[in-house]
Amino acid sequence: MATTSSASPPLSALCSPAITIVDQNNASTISTVHQDIIQTHIFTRLDGPTLASASCASTHLHALASQENLWTNICHSTWPSTTSSRVRHVISNFHNGPRSFFSDAFPLAIEPVSFGNSSENPPDLPSEIISAVDIYYKKELIFSKVVETETVSAWFKCSPFRVDLLDPKEAVSTRIPNPDKDDTCRDLEEDMELSWIIIDPIGKRAMNLSSQRPVNVHRHWLSGEVQVEFASVVGGGGIGAATELVQCGVVVTCGGSAKGEMHVREVSLQLEDMDGMYLNGKESLVMLTRGMAGKRGRGKKRESERKKEVEEFLERKRERKERKMRREGTLDTLCVAFGVSAFASSLLFLLFR
Repeated sequence: MATTSSASPPLSALCSPAITIVDQNNASTISTVHQDIIQTHIFTRLDGPTLASASCASTHLHALASQENLWTNICHSTWPSTTSSRVRHVISNFHNGPRSFFSDAFPLAIEPVSFGNSSENPPDLPSEIISAVDIYYKKELIFSKVVETETVSAWFKCSPFRVDLLDPKEAVSTRIPNPDKDDTCRDLEEDMELSWIIIDPIGKRAMNLSSQRPVNVHRHWLSGEVQVEFASVVGGGGIGAATELVQCGVVVTCGGSAKGEMHVREVSLQLEDMDGMYLNGKESLVMLTRGMAGKRGRGKKRESERKKEVEEFLERKRERKERKMRREGTLDTLCVAFGVSAFASSLLFLLFR
């Protein structure tokens, strides 16, 4: 089965009114092919975007491509974490089951939903969220885990939002070469892929927060561990507010072992606003809910679009910091001028009293 990382065929080619099979002497519609052959030998070889495009060709193909088992297999092959019993049960309750889940989790969230006043909380915040995470290195699965996070306690709402997939002393062995090698950072940047799907089991919505490919790889200056950063950007805050754009940052920390291979020692998620502040649980939940309920793109060029979003966020963050520094500089100047004026006035008053 083709993987979702491959480019999907143009929609214009797959969604034309008549898809034909060319014979030696004539052309006949694909509807003449037995449906068992289409479902068993053709559709099972397609990835999700291609199958969705093929279903646009005709009502006959749409009916065949809507079979739940096809989309279940695609979800499982694309995201092995979805094979867990908890996630399987949640996906089965989506409106169209695994097909709805794929349409939520694969494309980019391009526009958050509006709930009126941007400062208001969206209704019905989820009482829990599920993180389904898969990490690949050179197309080989090296890490897969599902974590459930409750979101109703006061501790969650007030504390900085952070989801950790590994305990402090836990480590997962991999086949990645030891980080002592000079080219490790470059290899990880080129060959590591990550998917982090946030699922609302009550609202039956999902969203993929990862850039798929790393946006930054560097070695920690003190520990020497390699930190691989993935990111996406969600919106929904008021215009000009620090939360107008929020970066969902995922950090994968890899360290060496005595056996000469790398261990995954940390996989974490946090949300950061344009002031560089990490959001608390309640604020993060609002942003994630807006993103899950918002519009989706077509799923094409996901890596380049994510990278462009992150670059725009960093640029907006830099500009915001510069404006803040200029305002603070102006205020400092005014305060100094006022202080000098007050001192000069006091001095003159004493001299000419």
